[in-house]
Amino acid sequence: MRILGIDPGYERVGVAVLEKKNAPQEVLIFSDCIQTSKKLSHEKRLLIIGTKLSEIIKKYKPDAVAIEKLFFNVNQKTALNVAEARGVLLYSVSLDQIPVQEYTPLQIKVAITGYGRADKKQMLTMIEKLVEIKKEISTDDEYDAIACALTAYAYKGANKKFST
Repeated sequence: MRILGIDPGYERVGVAVLEKKNAPQEVLIFSDCIQTSKKLSHEKRLLIIGTKLSEIIKKYKPDAVAIEKLFFNVNQKTALNVAEARGVLLYSVSLDQIPVQEYTPLQIKVAITGYGRADKKQMLTMIEKLVEIKKEISTDDEYDAIACALTAYAYKGANKKFST
């Protein structure tokens, strides 16, 4: 089973495709950070995000998608932009009728480390133990996407299904 993990953002969107094989670890098939320039118009940035995600879906054909739920408590303008980008991401996934699961940051931390207040270092340590990674990861957004996909494997094992 292939799961596409998404860490939603506006300037940076983390994406990762993991595959479950008959091995103790999931395997990282692909990861990247979709980046948009502040110099571009709002609608052009959203178009880039949607187009690049559609290309990734077409190339890697995931069986399911795991996306992080938004949590903001400070900057409303940033929250609105990220929420709109997240809408574009969900729309792109929906076009291919791929089942989606959404996870809070707390759920992701618990699934990866067993502790809801885990810090970045603890998360990275566990991700590197749980996933076979054969490339250099360049951004935290990629790690966050990997963690989201891993969470889907953890919850899928517990729930035995994804919603559509």
